[in-house]
Amino acid sequence: MVAADAWIAVYMMTDHYRGTLYTGVTANFQSRIIQHREGVGGFTRRYDLKRLVWYEIHDRMTDALQRETSIKRWRRQWKINLIERDNPRWDDLYDGVFNWTPVPRVV
Repeated sequence: MVAADAWIAVYMMTDHYRGTLYTGVTANFQSRIIQHREGVGGFTRRYDLKRLVWYEIHDRMTDALQRETSIKRWRRQWKINLIERDNPRWDDLYDGVFNWTPVPRVV
């Protein structure tokens, strides 16, 4: 199994509900999100974007880069629609993604 840190992902960060959006891509999902939350980096630090509101996991970096490029070209409302399809309240998804404990299967 691949460690969560090694996930290839496209993601969006924000500061609050329908706030400033940042779309990024990474080969080390957990590490990159932690960097954003700790204020490392330019744009996300400048605008205090620490809330992970949307992400997609990819098998190949080439696919992830293509998806990120497409999303960055989208109108803002299309990005909002993408977020709200799965996360209508714009909750911070960090804990649910990285701090979950699998429920043991009862046989």
